[in-house]
Amino acid sequence: MRILFIGDVVGGPGRRGLHAAMPGLRERYAPDMTIVNGENSAGGMGITEKTAKAIFDAGADAITTGNHVYRHREVYDFLNRSDRVVRPANYPYANPGRGYTVLEVAGKRVGAINLSGAIGLDVARSPFHEADNILEKIECDFAIVDFHAEVTSEKVAMGWHLDGRVAAVLGTHTHVPTADARVLPQGTAFISDVGMTGSRTSVLGVKPELILERLITQMPVKFETAEEDVWVMGVVVDVNERGLADSIEQVMVPAPS
Repeated sequence: MRILFIGDVVGGPGRRGLHAAMPGLRERYAPDMTIVNGENSAGGMGITEKTAKAIFDAGADAITTGNHVYRHREVYDFLNRSDRVVRPANYPYANPGRGYTVLEVAGKRVGAINLSGAIGLDVARSPFHEADNILEKIECDFAIVDFHAEVTSEKVAMGWHLDGRVAAVLGTHTHVPTADARVLPQGTAFISDVGMTGSRTSVLGVKPELILERLITQMPVKFETAEEDVWVMGVVVDVNERGLADSIEQVMVPAPS
């Protein structure tokens, strides 16, 4: 079974780029399931029901998120209603939304698990303990983990922690694709960061001049999403009958204009 996982969609340019690129990606990779991180899809920060719908319309089967998931209050009810959008599972249990879901795809029960790193980000519980707790109770043939984390060492550690227990641990949040995609010894596909879906003429999706002004002056600056040279980034993971990975391949393509 083939899973296409797409990295953080940034704002309108990312959404439009994803929509334009998906027909070509489907033709090239023929995925059985597509998972998209959408936590920056609404104006470059957060997600709304409208932007989630746009991602689903582009071809996503499930959407993961991250630390900006609660930026827009109007999404809270949608997160509670949807069984195809997940937020970090190690947030407080009473928070809106769910931390994992199981979808029936091509005759398989596929788990999509979202976790947040604890280093540099706010969480209620250790992502390592939370991963263990979820794997004890989730009922699926295999699971894909979106580990939305700040620090590469924590991401690499999670890969080793879950090696042989999930099909893939895929890092998001830092928006820069890393060169460490591989299948770990026990069969878990891993990459520290899959990259983002948004403008490469940017600093992590934001207009460069605004980021430079903020860094140089140390003064508040309103960020705006960059629009030029949109690329779609992610990975393709082939999962075998044992629920583990045979391969992982990076995806980095310019969005059709």
